[in-house]
Amino acid sequence: MLYVFHGEDEFSRQQALDELKKGIGDATALATNMAVLEGAQVTLENLRGACETMPFLAAQRLVIIHGMLERFEPRSKPSRKKTRLETAESEYQSFATYFGQVPDFTILVLVDGKIGNQNPLLKELSKSKAVIKAFPVMRTAALRQWIEKRVAGQGGKISPQATDLLARFVGSDLRAMANEIDKLSLFAAGRRIEEPDVRLLVSDAQEANVFAMVDAILESRAVIAQELLQKLLDQGAAPTYLLVMITRQARVLVRMKELAKQGLSAIELQSRLGLSADFLVRKATEQAGKYSLERLAEVYRRLLEADIAIKTGYDGELALNILVAELCQGTRAATSYVH
Repeated sequence: MLYVFHGEDEFSRQQALDELKKGIGDATALATNMAVLEGAQVTLENLRGACETMPFLAAQRLVIIHGMLERFEPRSKPSRKKTRLETAESEYQSFATYFGQVPDFTILVLVDGKIGNQNPLLKELSKSKAVIKAFPVMRTAALRQWIEKRVAGQGGKISPQATDLLARFVGSDLRAMANEIDKLSLFAAGRRIEEPDVRLLVSDAQEANVFAMVDAILESRAVIAQELLQKLLDQGAAPTYLLVMITRQARVLVRMKELAKQGLSAIELQSRLGLSADFLVRKATEQAGKYSLERLAEVYRRLLEADIAIKTGYDGELALNILVAELCQGTRAATSYVH
């Protein structure tokens, strides 16, 4: 049986994979009946060897390939060498053909991150009997439903206000969200989780909200950016503090683009960037990859201008609102910092 799990939601992908692992047996059975391959290097010979080995004291074996689809993802600048293109086409077709010949006792799983609709191997496998599951990043209503389901699964309840606040604070990182829900459930001890509980316990709440606000600014989602700004102000954050945090985040993203070229581990990145949690490293990595250095530099220049305006007597909250409006529009507002 062939499964294809792809998408940016790594937590849900892993949960689906864990469910397949349970079907093999206990830890001992899994250790002797599972093979993990890297898609960038795997050959048909390697694949046959892994898939056609008979299971040992179990009914099935599990073969997992990470990055198989990514190997054939179309590039923005295709090669000019026709022979390389022909070789790539021959490779994915050869793999697709073999995937349909995998023995019945083998469960084969392709695990990938975000994959485009034009991926040739994915298009080929969509015509087969493969079970293809996409795991996109959860947002808005779907994210709130996931939170409520996770809390209910632990025998608890959560108010709509607490659900909304938790979604704002943590965002779409389901691994981080699951950790926060676990803490909240233990703290609530059977009673309904309320908004004050989220404010009290959720780690790095304001920092996570600043990440979300910067993301909204860079994507020109003005309404969301303004809402997040207002929520931070309502929580008692001083305008000068928020400006420092947003400026710091812009620097983090610029620095992340530089460090990404060095192939550093997540722990090394967290140390270099001075971030307080690993999920913030993942957020910074995602954001830095989505936006150009020129866009980030423009955000940083506008932040410096706002800082000067506030320090020379301009109203802090008004300056921040003008700043966010400017950045989301991509042009300078006519009322910009005029005394």
